[in-house]
Amino acid sequence: MRQGSLAASATALLLALFLLCLAWEWRLAPLRPGGSWLVLKSLPLLAPLRGIAHGRRYTYQWSALLVLAYACEGIVRALTEQGTAGALALAEFVLAAAFFTCAIVFARRTAPSRVAG
Repeated sequence: MRQGSLAASATALLLALFLLCLAWEWRLAPLRPGGSWLVLKSLPLLAPLRGIAHGRRYTYQWSALLVLAYACEGIVRALTEQGTAGALALAEFVLAAAFFTCAIVFARRTAPSRVAG
C-alpha cells in the first residue's frame, strides 16, 4: 500500500470512527433514551483529522495512541453489551484497530531513516 492510499485510508477510518461514536451515543444505542453526554467521547477524534488528512507524521504517531482508548472501549463494550450496542462496539473496535494499523504503517514508512536511505 502506498503512502497516499495509507493516508486516504487513515482519514476515512478516522472519520468513520468519529461518525460511529457520534451516532451511537446520540441516536443508535445511547445509554439513556434521547441520547447521553457520552456523545462527547467522539470530539477528541476531530483533533488529529487535519494532520492525518495532510500526512503529518507526528500526528499519525500521537493519534495512534489516542485511538487505542477507543479500541479498548470497543472490546470491553462488545464483550459486555448485547444487541445493537454490542454490534456497534465491535464496529468501533474494528475501525480503531484498522486506523491504528494504518497510522503505524504510515509512521514507519515515513521515518527519516527510511526516507533518506
